[in-house]
Amino acid sequence: MGHAASKRIVVIGAGIVGASLAYHLAGKGADVTLIEAGEIACGATGHSFGWINATCAGPDPIALLRSAAISDYRRLESELPSLQVRWTGALSYGAVIDDLSRSSANLLPRAKIFEREPNLKHPPLQALFAAEEGALDPSQATHALIAGAQAFGAKIITQTRVHGFAIRDAQLTGVETATGSIDADTVVIAAGTGTPLLTNLLNASLPIEAAPVILIRYTTQPDLVNGIISNPQLEVRHSADGALLAAEDYLDDTPQNRPEVIALRTAEAIQSELHGVFSIAPQSACVGLKPVTVDGLPIVGYLPNIEGAYVCSIHPGVTLAAIVGRLVSEEIIDGKSAAALNACRPERFLKI
Repeated sequence: MGHAASKRIVVIGAGIVGASLAYHLAGKGADVTLIEAGEIACGATGHSFGWINATCAGPDPIALLRSAAISDYRRLESELPSLQVRWTGALSYGAVIDDLSRSSANLLPRAKIFEREPNLKHPPLQALFAAEEGALDPSQATHALIAGAQAFGAKIITQTRVHGFAIRDAQLTGVETATGSIDADTVVIAAGTGTPLLTNLLNASLPIEAAPVILIRYTTQPDLVNGIISNPQLEVRHSADGALLAAEDYLDDTPQNRPEVIALRTAEAIQSELHGVFSIAPQSACVGLKPVTVDGLPIVGYLPNIEGAYVCSIHPGVTLAAIVGRLVSEEIIDGKSAAALNACRPERFLKI
């Protein structure tokens, strides 16, 4: 603990990934400062559907991460009583089931599907049901993680943008902000879609794109669905306060595909798919920008060209936040390299 306590770490980005990093690093005794350009959970985290899942179509280079994601959230629940996860299970169908990699999912026949979700108007012949999966409110979870980090002594700074880095002899020694500099032995860049702007300042160009998605919140009848339903027509679940949440792809910026218009089309799809939807009204339809790499995998690890610079760009962020937070803290504090992160290293995009 003495070595960890002497290690000054700055985490940039207060989404769910940055919050998890701050919590796990501070929990190991490090001197952690979390810096956020806006407010806590104001980026992609605040517009996430919140599904904690282990689903992947086709071969999965990060299968080890996905397989441990749920158990690490169970651990966090025991450590942080304010962290609220609804373990309702998830029902998926309509895709080629053989292409879905779900180690613990059960293949249900139509009769069992109807038992799980009796309001489905057109239950399929079979579907995958993952009983261990669940969902959370990403913003609430982020605040719970940050509160936990603060209890370990972490400092939180919001409304403060990092505009530069202090470097001496190829060693990153701190960050520069409009209000001054902050010394650090290690800087972890977890700024979501803002990550490339920061890594470019370190001569490390990373191919991270801002992929838009739409999160829709509806006022409607309670208990329309028991868990998470995912099929080609809709992806829906209830939030803890009873609202119905739906996730949709962002198509383009034409008038017919504005978020509010998509929200109305999705409401029609929900009514056609579910019994009991007597009224449904959109409360909000927000566009979030998730950080996606060109190969679809996270970027996690030290930048090879400068000592003390660590990058953590994660998609799916909600699913992997708990496991990645733990593994990164072990790498930075304990020097314990995580084999589960091997496919995620930034070297694959950088000329060394």
